[in-house]
Amino acid sequence: MDAQTIFLYLLLFFLSLNFVYATLKRRLTPANTRRLIHNKEDGFDFKPYMISKAELINRALDEAIPLIEPLNIHEAMRYAILAGGKRVRPILCLAACELVGGEERLAIPAACAVEMIHTMSLIKDDLPCMDNDDLRRGKPTTHKVFGESVAILSGGALLALAFEGLTESNVSPEKMVRAVKELAKSIGTKGLAAGQAMDLSSEGSDQNDVGLKELKFIHVHKTGSLLEASAVIGAVIGGGSEEEIEKVRSFARCIGLLFQVVDDILDVTRSSEELGKTAGKDKVAGKLTYPKVLGIEKSKEFVQRLKRDAREHLKGFDSDKVKPLIALADFIANRNN
Repeated sequence: MDAQTIFLYLLLFFLSLNFVYATLKRRLTPANTRRLIHNKEDGFDFKPYMISKAELINRALDEAIPLIEPLNIHEAMRYAILAGGKRVRPILCLAACELVGGEERLAIPAACAVEMIHTMSLIKDDLPCMDNDDLRRGKPTTHKVFGESVAILSGGALLALAFEGLTESNVSPEKMVRAVKELAKSIGTKGLAAGQAMDLSSEGSDQNDVGLKELKFIHVHKTGSLLEASAVIGAVIGGGSEEEIEKVRSFARCIGLLFQVVDDILDVTRSSEELGKTAGKDKVAGKLTYPKVLGIEKSKEFVQRLKRDAREHLKGFDSDKVKPLIALADFIANRNN
């Protein structure tokens, strides 16, 4: 082998090393390194936990929505709810139940109920009269496949089925009444509907006319309220004390707002392919978002603050039972879609 060939091989070798170093340097930021070390120290791997809980919920949802008459409505319901998704809300419900000492099986109907409500909200959110979106979870939205009328009916059917299913939880009447009230409040004019109404009315607004107060109202109600209800219902069904339930509520309020702030950031930093939904639509619609009001960097700082605050609310709980919720907060803060 001549000297020129050896030189070329060495050059390729050092270029490869440089590429690997540059890649690792980007990925192993101080924050990422701390997170990796922290997960190892905790001895808790969130990925298999999340997958197993999501599979449990998916099986229960599949059984809850059989293909019966009217076929078109049930097909639309199944299409929307079994299309994938992270299942954050039902996982939060199950984890909160177990956190306070409850049995997971008791919370499965409630976990399915909050996912049905969430899917209903996505169906309606995507309609032309709302956010007018053609893509959801990487697939055409429900109204694009089944038409607007069937989409609206399937959303209403999921809403009704959610409350029907919730009442099948094997808990005391007192717990059931409280769970039903929490869920109903989270989607009405004290929750999701209020946030959606404010979101629509703020479109195209000058950011000098609206600010953080209005923005927080939108996110806390439109996104946060159902996440809060998911956790609180799980804690109620699990038999938590009033103090425990309120701690769980405070934790969920933090991660509810956290979820939407991250969503705002991803909308302007990721592609449609990465998100599984239309990227950049908030900016096009002139929506009020955290990057619009605070800027990207300040929004990212706010994410870290919310994550820290969420952890604070879990102090005093069993150190092992709290791990899934801490990991869930980290997952929400660091997600890419």
